Amino acid sequence: MIDIPGDYLEGGGQIVRIATGLSAVTGKPVRITNIRSKRPKPGLKPQHLKGIEAVARLCNARVSGLTEGSTQIEFTPGELAYDHLRIDIGTAGSIGLVFQSLMIPAVYTDKPLEFEVTGGTDVSWSPSVTYFREVFCSFLKMMGIETEVNILDYGYFPRGGGRVLLRIHPGRLRHLDLTERRRFIRYDIISIASENLRHARVAERQTDAAIRVLGRKSEIELSEYARIQSPGSSLHAHAHFENTILGATTLGERGKPAETVGEECANLLKNQIETGACLDRWMADQILPYMALSQKKSSVSVAGLTNHARASMWVIEKFLPVKFETREAGNHFIISSEPLQEPPRP
Repeated sequence: MIDIPGDYLEGGGQIVRIATGLSAVTGKPVRITNIRSKRPKPGLKPQHLKGIEAVARLCNARVSGLTEGSTQIEFTPGELAYDHLRIDIGTAGSIGLVFQSLMIPAVYTDKPLEFEVTGGTDVSWSPSVTYFREVFCSFLKMMGIETEVNILDYGYFPRGGGRVLLRIHPGRLRHLDLTERRRFIRYDIISIASENLRHARVAERQTDAAIRVLGRKSEIELSEYARIQSPGSSLHAHAHFENTILGATTLGERGKPAETVGEECANLLKNQIETGACLDRWMADQILPYMALSQKKSSVSVAGLTNHARASMWVIEKFLPVKFETREAGNHFIISSEPLQEPPRP
């Protein structure tokens, strides 16, 4: 049994997601204590529960302590058995975070695999589903894993109601060598707002403000209105280079002008670009488990080295024969993973 203190460094749900995902892949039982104990409301939230439950279904695991607010679980995996899953978080809990939990074991599927998840598509402190589709899945494709993400409905806080269909195709995970992004190609701007904000042109105003900050017209601009259970808006901006893609997301709020949403998102993206890195600061910790599970040394340049990333490396080294190294390189960092022996294959 591997013991993981869930309050290590940033002490967030990322520790739980990586630990249960790697437990499923390696077959090693894990006990996680002090889960999210540094948060204002400690313990498991609905999106954490549903993510753990889904991973448990993928590997026939026995799980104890799986209740809302729980600060300790024990996860004992069985044999991997890939099935299509339908998951309802029941709140506006992050669909993106549930996908993070599922993807680690799911990349080893030997048949097309499908997940349908209901919850929040655009939620504070979580990767949006648009970011997951446009950025995260682009890196998985570089590593040999093809996905399809279909956003059937958008969902904002507090009611949620978003529905997303994720398909994963069989592939073999490759290493990632990404330290030079090369030539800039284009920006993509995807602006979403609820139907009741159409009269105020919120989606278009978010887009226009982002374009003013970025300083050039993007090649792909989508301003979309949708019937959403809770009113809201979001803006997603991505910068495409020959070798990579960087992204940023900002959510609308009551009382925040649409122009401010657009400017904030564009400035977040500009800050990532100015570091010269191939990965934005949010992507750094998300890609680490796949680097570790690949068969060769991987190296990536990242815009920032967060405690999320440091905690992720620490957890991964508990499960896998791999060593991470980090070093500064001008305005960004280089993260390398060196396998100490061939990683386990399900």
